[in-house]
Amino acid sequence: MDKKLQDIRAFSLDELKDFFKEKGEAVFRGKQVYEWLWKKSCSNFDEMSNLPKATREFLNENFVINHIKVEDKQISNDGTIKSGFRLHDKNLVEGVLIPADERMTACVSSQVGCSLTCKFCATGKLNRERNLNPDEIYDQVVHIRDWANTHHKKPLTNIVFMGMGEPLLNYNNVLAAIDKITSPEGLGMAADRITVSTAGISKMIKKLADDKVRFNLALSLHAATDEKRNMIMPINESNNLEVLSEALQYFSKNTKNKITFEYIAFKDFNDSLIDAKNLLSFCKKIPAKVNIIEYNPTGDGEFEKADSNKIDAFRDYLEAHNVRATVRRSRGKDIDAACGQLANKKHDEALIK
Repeated sequence: MDKKLQDIRAFSLDELKDFFKEKGEAVFRGKQVYEWLWKKSCSNFDEMSNLPKATREFLNENFVINHIKVEDKQISNDGTIKSGFRLHDKNLVEGVLIPADERMTACVSSQVGCSLTCKFCATGKLNRERNLNPDEIYDQVVHIRDWANTHHKKPLTNIVFMGMGEPLLNYNNVLAAIDKITSPEGLGMAADRITVSTAGISKMIKKLADDKVRFNLALSLHAATDEKRNMIMPINESNNLEVLSEALQYFSKNTKNKITFEYIAFKDFNDSLIDAKNLLSFCKKIPAKVNIIEYNPTGDGEFEKADSNKIDAFRDYLEAHNVRATVRRSRGKDIDAACGQLANKKHDEALIK
């Protein structure tokens, strides 16, 4: 029977040092391996060139690096790059590089599928299979960082947790991944360049505040009345706007970090000036900027993209009332760029086979 190999990236630095000590190896070997894993993003023990051959063989015999693999990389005419990432257990998640002027943004996933069933999101049609491990989130960032360098000759500037899954329902692993991404022993990225987006889990928003996180927070709002939000986001029934407002105020007061409201504009649903007035009322409670997002249709026809003139009027209304608002134009229209779209396609193909 084959020996079960241990996932080496599940070990902390101290645990690696202790392991080498117990095996009669030099303790500093643990630090060398840790650096190869998290600072140099090594995916193969044989690449660890400053380790003796015997040590590398020992690692191969006892451990595995469950590195994610790129599958179905798609490059849009606008420079957006999307891929399905195949995990060690054959599950699939998505990651996207979004270029915009000087910004190079990595959009990463936190779960395989999602349990929240938001009506407009392709990921909501997939069952939540499991949470991603910290290393699987970290690997997405590494791959997307490399795309920015090779395809655009620019460094990765921002990371958003707006891919598949609800990050705050994978709280510990998301925070552990961000620690590896921001740590000097890891990728060394600035925490204020990271935004975690939530559909609205109020108790976990308060936990972020209590944990004094350094990254920014976005709320996937999409409607500013409970009546409309309940229609498209079932999570609102247990985390209504009043409860969310209280949690966001608590977060803002305790962290002083930026808050953004993400607002997808759907045709004839939430794109009127009355909707803008309702959003303005909500914005008065919490200091936040608003990202108005052009909808990227998922193919089921239930929702349509709002008219560009109505989106501009919506933004202008907010700006006229001293709410900072920007329009985020839809990108990757010629590829499967909508969240969950590629994973759904792969899932359907698997069923056909």
